Amino acid sequence: MTVHEVLHDAERRQFAIAVDGELARLDYRVEDGRMVIAHTGVPDAIAGRGIAGELVRAAFEHARARGWRVRPACAYAAGWAERHPEYNQLLG
Repeated sequence: MTVHEVLHDAERRQFAIAVDGELARLDYRVEDGRMVIAHTGVPDAIAGRGIAGELVRAAFEHARARGWRVRPACAYAAGWAERHPEYNQLLG
């Protein structure tokens, strides 16, 4: 699996990966010391490469570094969290 550079825009509360001129994004908000992952989107042109998973992992690691809990509100992030029990301690 290729690992892509994940960009973080703290002001927009967004993680992004640019591939082949397309931009995949994860949007989040912070509520009471909790990162709420609101949306993960990958354009069809670059889908199926594990990019969404890279974005979610980056978001969880960002939350961990700040001592935040994580609530995956979007379906993709929730499913990813279920498949990665090593992040269970951050859920809540």
